[in-house]
Amino acid sequence: MGKALKELDMLIIGGGPAGLTAAIYGARARLHLLLLENQIVGGQVRSSYTIENYPGFKSIDGNALADLMREQAVDLGAEIDEFDNVLKVTLNDDEKIIETENYIYKAKTLIIATGATPKKLPIVSENKFSGKGIHYCAVCDGAIYGDGTVAVVGGGNSALEEALFLSKFAAKVIMIRRFDYFRGEKATLEELINNPKVEVMYNWDLVDVKGDNFVNKAIIKHTSTEEKKEIALDAVFGYIGTEPKTDLFKDYIKLNKQGYVLTDENMATNIKGVFAAGDVREKQFRQITTAVADGTIAALAAEKYISELNRK
Repeated sequence: MGKALKELDMLIIGGGPAGLTAAIYGARARLHLLLLENQIVGGQVRSSYTIENYPGFKSIDGNALADLMREQAVDLGAEIDEFDNVLKVTLNDDEKIIETENYIYKAKTLIIATGATPKKLPIVSENKFSGKGIHYCAVCDGAIYGDGTVAVVGGGNSALEEALFLSKFAAKVIMIRRFDYFRGEKATLEELINNPKVEVMYNWDLVDVKGDNFVNKAIIKHTSTEEKKEIALDAVFGYIGTEPKTDLFKDYIKLNKQGYVLTDENMATNIKGVFAAGDVREKQFRQITTAVADGTIAALAAEKYISELNRK
């Protein structure tokens, strides 16, 4: 028996802040829409222990913010389907077909809000120790290293914020930074530097990790002198950037060299009726607030596109 075909005004792929915001605006416009998420709705927001840069909240837990966004979208009439993987898409100016494990959807508009995933640490033993001392989510895995020593590799806001979070559990947090500067916000960096549990190792790079069943040492190299040494620790958390989730769309949507979706200022892609929002887009800043702005614009642009279609 074949899969049921469902027709929609708007289909949103991805349930992070961008996708949820698009769902809120689409539902307010009384569009027949569906948001698809292959995991739990909320995206990377759920991996943030505390959010202090979202307007309206001096401080809010990432899970709480994600739950509020979801509740608002559903209350407005948005339909959300979690844990239904998208298998393939067929996209052109006239037709948008999305096939999942359970259904086939035909949508007038598509909003790609699939986000990005953390880049793997480029070390030989990454695969061997993944989940056994190499991690990419402090909120998910940090608590198991209570009273231990952990390292954070990276130089942006995510690395700084996760190091601060880890300091709530670990006896010591070592920041391994290959340059002599960070790219994060000044206030966050100052908090990190003033944290007595944190040691910053400037101009050092992670070469590899060692251990039996679990990580117990890291091999690091000085980027100027090329001196190598081993340091004892229990885990390494990597925050060296992200990779966009665009494999499904690469045959149809124009991407940049890094795989991020190219859009105009209205979040429109090279295909009519297909928009992109959030971390999956090519842009300079990736924050919750910029994702929310993208989702707003994408939904409004999609609603305008549908109105023009209906007038034809």
